[in-house]
Amino acid sequence: MAMIAFPSVQSLLIQMQFRGQPLSTGTAFVALSSKRTPYLLTNRHNVTGRNQETDQPLSKTGGIPDSIVIVHNKKNTLGQWVPRTETLYDMDGKSRWKEHPVLGAKADFVALPISALEDVALYPYDDPGNPGVEMSIGPAETVSVIGFPFGITAGGAFAVWATGFIASEPDIDFDGLPVQLIDCRSRQGQSGSPVLAYRAGGSYALPSGGSVMTTQPVQRLLGIYSGRINAESDLGIVWKISAIKELMDTV
Repeated sequence: MAMIAFPSVQSLLIQMQFRGQPLSTGTAFVALSSKRTPYLLTNRHNVTGRNQETDQPLSKTGGIPDSIVIVHNKKNTLGQWVPRTETLYDMDGKSRWKEHPVLGAKADFVALPISALEDVALYPYDDPGNPGVEMSIGPAETVSVIGFPFGITAGGAFAVWATGFIASEPDIDFDGLPVQLIDCRSRQGQSGSPVLAYRAGGSYALPSGGSVMTTQPVQRLLGIYSGRINAESDLGIVWKISAIKELMDTV
């Protein structure tokens, strides 16, 4: 197989279902907890099937998902995929996903334990406490949202890269939440995508003010994408990696 960028296989296409019937598609990725246990990270609105603000069903059918199909990478066969289904509720009807320990339902991201892993290869992001190389990330720096707009893939189940720019000061919380803004033409289906600062090579700046030259790709996970601030804008919401770490430290 030709050389591919590793994040193209780390993003996973997901399909939300109710009683086996498709409702919507989205994006997810696997991350390791502080205990090195893999969890699926995606948006809360993907698993609840409800608008975060209004609590109304997102599907035109009114259906609320009870399971999620994850298109995993196939074990020992990069470039092939296997669908695996995870239930969203246990036998008592309790949700299986974990929410942020303080923000709870206000945070539009969750961690879902994954168990249907037969013939599956996992390519997780490391413990969110170690999100990648140190680099200076400020306004107007390029970032990539790596997912599946409208359920579209880049061939097979390789993810699509949508590239934009940091649109707010990373150290400042937007709307009083651990959120920053990006300017990117991302669309439905990319909810749950990892947001990366990815540099294919060359020079990148360090937070200390210096710079590094590299011939190899480097990346830093900045957070998880959860949609645009409104339907008329290309400004997108990214929940920060610091908040994701707070969740993963509790699972």
